[in-house]
Amino acid sequence: MLLRNDVLEYGVPARAIRILWIDPRQSVAYTIAINTGSAQPQMALVAELVDDVLAGRARLLLVDPYAARAPDGPLPAKYLEVRARGWQVVTALASQEPAIYQARQRGKLVQQYSALHGTSHPTIYRYLRRYWERGQTADALLPDYGNSGAKGKTRGASVDIKRGRPRKVDAHAGLNADAQIRQTFRAAVARYAVTHAQFSRRAAYRQMIEDFFSGQDAGLLPTFGQFNYWTEKDQAAAPP
Repeated sequence: MLLRNDVLEYGVPARAIRILWIDPRQSVAYTIAINTGSAQPQMALVAELVDDVLAGRARLLLVDPYAARAPDGPLPAKYLEVRARGWQVVTALASQEPAIYQARQRGKLVQQYSALHGTSHPTIYRYLRRYWERGQTADALLPDYGNSGAKGKTRGASVDIKRGRPRKVDAHAGLNADAQIRQTFRAAVARYAVTHAQFSRRAAYRQMIEDFFSGQDAGLLPTFGQFNYWTEKDQAAAPP
């Protein structure tokens, strides 16, 4: 199952899109291309996006290398001012879903905001694109000073964490629940918890197999015992 803010990466060199919004029926989504300069939201069928992942045409990234990360320390006042100005625009417009993703409706909303607040159209569109492309957080609106994600550059992610679908392991070696697999376990738990009011490890495990290991031989799949063991261990280690 895909979620809001998921990033899918296609082809080599990589072309990435972020899912901005999914309708309650899980049928239609709006996405935006990342790092293209002038991208605008595009409608997509959720079923087609899922098929792209399952067929290997796209990779669902478990770690988002394009999102703006939180600053490491205090920010200069001018950066805070830029973020505040952008956030004022975004909070007024981006919440008007799904109208803000539709070209005609977006144009009307931008025109109304511009007339009311005196902010130019290019400035409004720039704030919206930054917000959408960089993870839909306030820090996405900060100026480019090294804190934002960039195409092909992973920031804030461990080298031990694999992005995308887990690699296939040689059948004779068996499946080792290494750091990469355990990261997949954690991502599967988090994704299931977001979309279900009651958490079930067995159901989360089945969803993980469907999302990340579809098409692999049974001998190459992590067992429920492994999933259960590491999930329990992670939960025990979590702060109260």
